[in-house]
Amino acid sequence: MPRKIGSTYKDYSLLGQQTKIAEEKGLVSAEWYTSPISRKRLKELMVRKDWPGVRDVFIWFAALAVLGYIAYRTWGTWWALPVFAIYGLVYYAFAHSRWHECAHYTAFKSAWLNEVVYFIVSFASIRLATYRRWKHTRHHTDTQIVGRDPEINVPRPPSFRTMLMNIFNVDLTRLEFITAFRLSFGKLREFEKDIIPATESHKMYWEARFFLLVYAVVIGIAIYMQSILPLLYFGLPALYGAIFTNPIFFVIEHGGLHEDVLDHRMCTRTVLMNPVIRFLQGNMNYHMEHHMFPMIPYHALPELHKEIRHDCPEPTRGLWSALLEVYSAFIVQLRDPSYTIIRPLPSTARPYSPNGPYKEKSGLG
Repeated sequence: MPRKIGSTYKDYSLLGQQTKIAEEKGLVSAEWYTSPISRKRLKELMVRKDWPGVRDVFIWFAALAVLGYIAYRTWGTWWALPVFAIYGLVYYAFAHSRWHECAHYTAFKSAWLNEVVYFIVSFASIRLATYRRWKHTRHHTDTQIVGRDPEINVPRPPSFRTMLMNIFNVDLTRLEFITAFRLSFGKLREFEKDIIPATESHKMYWEARFFLLVYAVVIGIAIYMQSILPLLYFGLPALYGAIFTNPIFFVIEHGGLHEDVLDHRMCTRTVLMNPVIRFLQGNMNYHMEHHMFPMIPYHALPELHKEIRHDCPEPTRGLWSALLEVYSAFIVQLRDPSYTIIRPLPSTARPYSPNGPYKEKSGLG
């Protein structure tokens, strides 16, 4: 949808006027800046492993089993409310992070294991697996490029109404089911044809039908039992559990930073967090590192951070500092959509390179 910028409008839709502008500027499928790192060290960090992913999924299932049992035992009392709240937070935060990592094929070394977990967490988090994977691929190809990136979470000027609706995933869930119905009849929009290879369409149509079937069965069980309990365990946690992920982690990854640049240091944010949140988020707090080298598995991102931190802006220390920085920028962007956070680089870093590969005189000064 077009967003007003002064007396003009910036078109955030795909295949619109802004798409043509991005193409003319050479921002489409372009070469991005990457921080220097030795080829040997990069290969070491790119090694995929089964054990970390299996361990973390087991912990997740165990936590859900324990919380689910406590929730069942307390059902019918006020104690069920906080227990289900925690269940939802753990359910959705981890499902989202595993969905993300499996979408990159880096959660596990074994391809079959990666795909099995990917489809489980996709359905659990109310996402169409193949459809979402290709949209996320475009997000990495053209990160924060207006008219190309389908995952710009907060267009300028920001819409607090939209952010409020998605605190509980309302709009996103509604659109996912509408998309599933449309895909189940084999209907693709033009921008989707541009993002998703034609060879994937048949698979995607059947996934959409299965997606609708799964949720129809869960809803049917709830109706048969005359209880909302089945939906509180599967499906609804992607709504009531999103309050921990959507208004916090989705917005701090890129919020308030540059658009239409080819340097992830300018448009992506790394935030240092405690181990519990890092576990739930799959180390995606190292978001700048992940975007710069997306094929490095999540468990190796802390090591990657150490390797390239000399070339990156100082990471934001703590979740609250990141939220204060981002939402303060959003408030300013309401009256000045051009406002952008510029984070200083250390003296050891190469200058910012908004046009992509490093050039000696590039940067913001």
